[in-house]
Amino acid sequence: MRYKLTVEYDGSRYAGWQLQTKDRSVQGELIAAATTVFGVKPAELYGSGRTDAGVHARRQVAHLDITVEHRLNLDQMRMRMNDELSHDINILQVEKAHPKFHARYDAKERVYVYHISKRRDAFAKKYVWWVRDTLDTKAMRTAASVLVGFHDFKSFGSQSEPGQSTMVELKRLEIKEDQDRIYITVAGSHFLWKMVRRIVGVLVETGRGRLNSDDVERFLNQPSQEPARLTAPPSGLFLEQVIY
Repeated sequence: MRYKLTVEYDGSRYAGWQLQTKDRSVQGELIAAATTVFGVKPAELYGSGRTDAGVHARRQVAHLDITVEHRLNLDQMRMRMNDELSHDINILQVEKAHPKFHARYDAKERVYVYHISKRRDAFAKKYVWWVRDTLDTKAMRTAASVLVGFHDFKSFGSQSEPGQSTMVELKRLEIKEDQDRIYITVAGSHFLWKMVRRIVGVLVETGRGRLNSDDVERFLNQPSQEPARLTAPPSGLFLEQVIY
């Protein structure tokens, strides 16, 4: 039986979503919890995407295959697995899924939100990037508009798999201010490794006045290592939603 899991997690203590041989991962913790609850290792547990070390998720989606018979209803499955998980991983919902449903390949859009703090914050250090400089959000929005659309984002990411295309459709890139916070929302069909964090880093440099929209357009037209050097820290990044 295949199930669809919706999961939230604080990625601060994990080496990312993907299963690791030595380090703790979110996927690994979920597999361990399912193994304990059902008495057998899941035949499959795949997420919609591989969040990096230190990156968080509000609504990550995964599919889980359990091959043994059990009498737990969906809510009991959720509660029993949550009992086996650390406090910083929480299954929000368990649903029955079509046998061919795939959390990664069936996803139409992934939405990330990056949190920037304008001030030092005693409580949110793990969940924001504190940028000490005053940022020109108008300039950031102008630069962001250059990135929206179907482009070659080779300068902004790396190929996570051999032969992977660096062409990505960025459907939405919004910048909003709310008191001491700046929120950058990035939505697309998929993303290259570290692409979102490099976009944020470039936009912040634009807000500082060290880059402009012409530079951003140049990064799209000519491969550059500069965005990689400006990669934003993982702490402020949240996988907000996966759309199917």
